[in-house]
Amino acid sequence: MKKVSIGTSEFTEVWALDEPGQGGACHEYTVRDTKPAKPTNTHSVFASVSFQEGPIKVTGINGCHNEDLIAIVMHRLECFQSGEFACEKNAQASVLLRRALTCLGERTKDRKNRGVEGTSKL
Repeated sequence: MKKVSIGTSEFTEVWALDEPGQGGACHEYTVRDTKPAKPTNTHSVFASVSFQEGPIKVTGINGCHNEDLIAIVMHRLECFQSGEFACEKNAQASVLLRRALTCLGERTKDRKNRGVEGTSKL
């Protein structure tokens, strides 16, 4: 288990629960509070994420993808933008997340064109 030191950890923290697998990425994550609750001294877990492990053509679909989590955050920001919490920073973040989805989509399209999508081949 390793704490992910990206972003803020004032109230919550992200932990990678497994060791990096093929390709160098972890597949299991949890988001929990930074301070354990008293008197049990246990952390509250707010989210658990399981990513796809192994090529879909070999292992089948067994987890979510980066694009799924980006879509969740984009949806939340779009909802904020339609209400009283609309602001320029949310709008900018939405643009950048859309660009991230575009980049990942282009990567997938390229892999499909080369016939390696869903495999471990580069």
